[in-house]
Amino acid sequence: QVRLVESGGGLVQAGGSLRLSCAPSRYTLRFYSVAWFRQAPGKEREFVASISWDSDTTYYSESVKGRFTIAREDAKNTWYLQMDSLQPEDTAVYICASGLKSTISINTSRAYSNWGQGIQVTVSS
Repeated sequence: QVRLVESGGGLVQAGGSLRLSCAPSRYTLRFYSVAWFRQAPGKEREFVASISWDSDTTYYSESVKGRFTIAREDAKNTWYLQMDSLQPEDTAVYICASGLKSTISINTSRAYSNWGQGIQVTVSS
């Protein structure tokens, strides 16, 4: 496994924005699919967004669609989650993930083999 490292989290007021970044801790070849998940205190981990190898296919959870945007920068093997119009219910630990090509849909955790430690995002009202 390759360890992934998130950055860009923090505290923001409702209606504000943050951009999260994720990259492997050491050099690797580009990943087939990359994603973001989140987990709020006392709740199970949930899917947030993912993007395919060619950036032609994206998935978003219904709760973030229209507010969050996932993108990847393959030259740096880095991916991002731009979060706009943040709401208190977005408060969670955000976790990035990457995976290799498979027949598993990229909007489920089963498609991913590499994970970050998570980074806190807190949205105040």
